[in-house]
Amino acid sequence: MSRHLDIDVAIIGGGLVGSSAALALRGMGFSVALLDKGYCGAQASGVNYGGVRRQGRPPEQLPLSQRAHAVWPRLKALIGIDGEFLRSGHLKLARDEADMAALEAYRRSVAGLGLDLELIGHNGLRERFGWIGDNIVGASFCAGDGHANPRLVSTGFAAAARRAGVHVLENTAVQAIARNGPGFALEAGDDLRLSARQVINSAGAWAGAFAETFGEPVPLSRIYPSMVVTEPLDPVMTVNIGMEGGGIYARQVERGNCVVGGERGLPLDDPDFSRPRGEGALAIMNRTAELFPALRHAHAIRFWSGTEGAMPDRNPVIGPSLTTPGLIHAFGFTGAGFQIAPGVGEVLAELIRDGASTTPIEAFSIGRFSTSARTHPGSGAGQNAEPQHAGESRS
Repeated sequence: MSRHLDIDVAIIGGGLVGSSAALALRGMGFSVALLDKGYCGAQASGVNYGGVRRQGRPPEQLPLSQRAHAVWPRLKALIGIDGEFLRSGHLKLARDEADMAALEAYRRSVAGLGLDLELIGHNGLRERFGWIGDNIVGASFCAGDGHANPRLVSTGFAAAARRAGVHVLENTAVQAIARNGPGFALEAGDDLRLSARQVINSAGAWAGAFAETFGEPVPLSRIYPSMVVTEPLDPVMTVNIGMEGGGIYARQVERGNCVVGGERGLPLDDPDFSRPRGEGALAIMNRTAELFPALRHAHAIRFWSGTEGAMPDRNPVIGPSLTTPGLIHAFGFTGAGFQIAPGVGEVLAELIRDGASTTPIEAFSIGRFSTSARTHPGSGAGQNAEPQHAGESRS
């Protein structure tokens, strides 16, 4: 016999966006089911690099990023663990004068938005960050940014949601969903039926099919970020590192391991899964040795890859469906979702409760991919988005 759940909100996708929304909604008194086809936090939320970074985001993302910025220091009170969050600062390097000019232009474009960016020249880098190779001409420093452990944070939010009374349903893929009177009817897993008054589509790389079900097709693609982890080393990196134009990002955790990324993995026959490419891992290690002399003889002990959803303008889809009352989308974070996810969760909870958010999200409307929006290119969001090269993670 089939089971049945009658809840206020069904959330499809148990990543950090979905689980943080579930926790926020439960705090508002809503009954919530959080459904994932596998394990919560096992996909993009748990396999990303772990950058907690505002610097480098397009201006339209910064109000949302600032909202999330206020959540990260409160993790232990919110979910019971600190997730190894460290406000180390984020240093974005410039290889040449053109890169430095781009960093200067970005600083001007976000002036007054709370990032307090500091431009550092070559001599200043040598004095303050002597462990960086001598071939870097300068950098931009955002002291308030940092990094955290994505595997701990993503599962931590799901565990906190469960403790708060959310129905956390793992290995429970949504098989069907339809509008049903004032709400929605869902079929999930082998024998579960749900009635929900509202639905959040936060299914990550799998969200496009649910949007299309309700007449909102989007150009959602997949990317497969790939990471390398070194053996534990003596303290070397004091900040979270990025590179203007992409190519490498790196951080060192408290126990000494350095996490380095900047290449893509290889999708398997089942595109839900991927593996690191040998040549990609070698390229990352060579770049690391060039940029950080202290790591030239470090042993790489672990590699991983994962699956993330990506949008062509590199901005996520966040907001109400334009075809179906009660449906809200939140997906397509294009490698940049880790930092903003707790803020997105709060926004989604506000949309459910109030029908509007106190944080501006108009730039992320799914309507920018409608036929009319494509006919008028100037109507879409993300026109001022910073270019992202194949190897750049914006988390």
